Amino acid sequence: MSASRALALPTAEGWQSSLETALRQVRTQARAILGKGSKSFALAGMLLGKRARDDAAVLYAWCRQADDVIDEAGPGEAASALQTLRRKLDDLFAGRVRAPLDIALSELIARRQIPKDYFQALLDGFAMDARGARYRLLADLDLYGYRVAGVVGLMMCHVLGVCDERCLKAAAHLGMAMQLTNIARDVVEDFRRDRQYLPTMLLSAEELGDAMRAEAQSLSRRHVAAAVEALLRRADRLYASGLSGLRELGWRDALAIGAAARIYRGIGRVLARRGFDSLRGRAVVSLPRKLWAAAEAAAVLLLQIPRRLRSRAVAKVPNLLVRFDDVQT
Repeated sequence: MSASRALALPTAEGWQSSLETALRQVRTQARAILGKGSKSFALAGMLLGKRARDDAAVLYAWCRQADDVIDEAGPGEAASALQTLRRKLDDLFAGRVRAPLDIALSELIARRQIPKDYFQALLDGFAMDARGARYRLLADLDLYGYRVAGVVGLMMCHVLGVCDERCLKAAAHLGMAMQLTNIARDVVEDFRRDRQYLPTMLLSAEELGDAMRAEAQSLSRRHVAAAVEALLRRADRLYASGLSGLRELGWRDALAIGAAARIYRGIGRVLARRGFDSLRGRAVVSLPRKLWAAAEAAAVLLLQIPRRLRSRAVAKVPNLLVRFDDVQT
């Protein structure tokens, strides 16, 4: 591991005034994007303090927007779209930004010293989607999960000021667990976009296609369910690691992230009750179950009161760069 710092932004009076105006506008827009793109994250985000909530919304909105650029690219356009995103990333770290969301993220990057390496890894993950990568083994999904979600957890460590090395790894694991949950939930949606994340050793593309066309529980459909179950078992191990890292967060941040993790983990529980049959439609966690997840996160914090009173969490800027090799299990 090595230290990695973001570039500082210029602070001329005129530019600073434009920045403050842009930030006021974009934070409201970013919260709206978060609320529309992920109701689970939006609910958990309400538990964060205002500054952390706004920063998390800006980060999510930019990542969501970048992901949409690749997803919405036409045939043969993905490579060009990816190059555009890489140029935009260079501009972010050089302070050459004009769009309100870019201005807000550039300011966040400088203030919380988020390494460029994490954004580059995110775009590398999008590149895997753009070229239609396939995965032979369950373990092969780890690199993809680290790139598109694990690094987002590491970025959030900068937003929240978590700097303990063990907790940084746990944050990456939590993001990777959520990505596996996404894959297990979105088998049908991904198939329709010509994407297959289910490992080929567990399931062939032909079997997945047959299962999509099946009217009843065919052998192929049972194979899909078995592959989904394997993904969720792997996700559960990563969730356990991720939740263990909340000990270095402040009370409010631990409550919010703990609730988000449990809500997302609940998607897997819904699929388990269906026999891991993700072809029956999108698995959704109901509002009562989301509230129960938040209550569970609060109960865990109550049990930690004695230890937390002995060691008060102090928000700092992480100075470690956590790479994929550092989070492999």
